[in-house]
Amino acid sequence: MEYERIIQAAAGQPWAIDEAKGKAIAEFLAFKASGGHYTPGEVAARISDKRAETMRETPGATAVIPMHGVMFQRAGMIDQMSGGVSTEQVGAAIDAAAADEEVKQIILHIDSPGGAVYGTRELASKVIAAKERKTVIAQVDSVAASAAYWVASQATEIAVTPGGDVGSIGVIAIHEDISRRLEAEGITETIISAGKYKAEGNPYEPLDEEARDHIQSRVDEAYRSFVDAVAEGRGVSVDEVEDKYGQGRMLSAQAALRAGMVDRIATYDETVARYVGSRQSAGRGDKNRYSRRALAARMATTKSGAPA
Repeated sequence: MEYERIIQAAAGQPWAIDEAKGKAIAEFLAFKASGGHYTPGEVAARISDKRAETMRETPGATAVIPMHGVMFQRAGMIDQMSGGVSTEQVGAAIDAAAADEEVKQIILHIDSPGGAVYGTRELASKVIAAKERKTVIAQVDSVAASAAYWVASQATEIAVTPGGDVGSIGVIAIHEDISRRLEAEGITETIISAGKYKAEGNPYEPLDEEARDHIQSRVDEAYRSFVDAVAEGRGVSVDEVEDKYGQGRMLSAQAALRAGMVDRIATYDETVARYVGSRQSAGRGDKNRYSRRALAARMATTKSGAPA
C-alpha cells in the first residue's frame, strides 16, 4: 500500500520534469505497487540521479549549493524515492548564504531532470530574493530540465557546461492505471469515499473524461506560471519563451546560448575560477570556505528556527 499511496500523490500533482524521467518514475511506482521488487542499485538506476556528494570546498566568499537529481518539496519523499533534491532544503541553504555577510556570490550547481511543481515556485522566489543581495550563478552541469530550469532562470546568470542541455519547459501529469495488472494477479481494490471527486484519478480504474479535463486545467495553470517566471527571470516576453525556448524540448548548450536561454558556456571549474579565483585572495580562503557539511549544518539550524 505504501507505493500505491505514492502513486496517488504523484498523480495528484503536475510535474515539471523531463518526460522520459517522469515516465520512468511512473513505471517504477506501478511495478512496486503491484508487488515487484528491485534491488537498491536497480532503484537508483531507474529513478535517481543522485551522485556521490563530494562537492569540493571553494576558497573565498562563495557558497556552492548542489541541486542534483529529481526535485521534490520535502526530504521525506526523497527518502521514499531513493535520491534527489529537496526544494525546501535548497531554499534553506540559499537563505543562509544570502544572510551571511561574508558570502559574496552563490553558485547553484545543477544537474537535474526537474521534478514536482510543488515547492518549485517557492524555491524560485528564494533565488529572486537572494539575487537582490548577492550574485547568484546557476551552473548547469550537465542538465537543467523543466523545474530545474525554472529555478535556474531566476538567477543573476546561467552558465552551462559545453556538453550540457537545458530546457524541457513544460508541465506533465501522468495517470497510471494498474487495474488490469491487479486483476491478473487476482487483486480487487474497492474504494469507499465521500465527496464527488474524492476518488478521482485513482490508479485502480481508467481515467474518465471529467477527471482528465480537471488534470489538464491544473497542468495548464502550472505551465502558465512556469512560462511567466522564465520570461520574467530572463527579461524576455512570454511569446519569446514559447517560440524560442524549445517548446518543451531540451536544447544543447550552443543552441540554448543562441536562443538566449543561458548567458555563457562554461564548465563548473571555469565558473568557480571566474568568481572565486579572480575576486578572492588566497589569504581569505580558509576563513570563508563553504563545504557541503557546513551548508548542511546551516540548513539544519535554519529549519530548527535558530538564527542562521
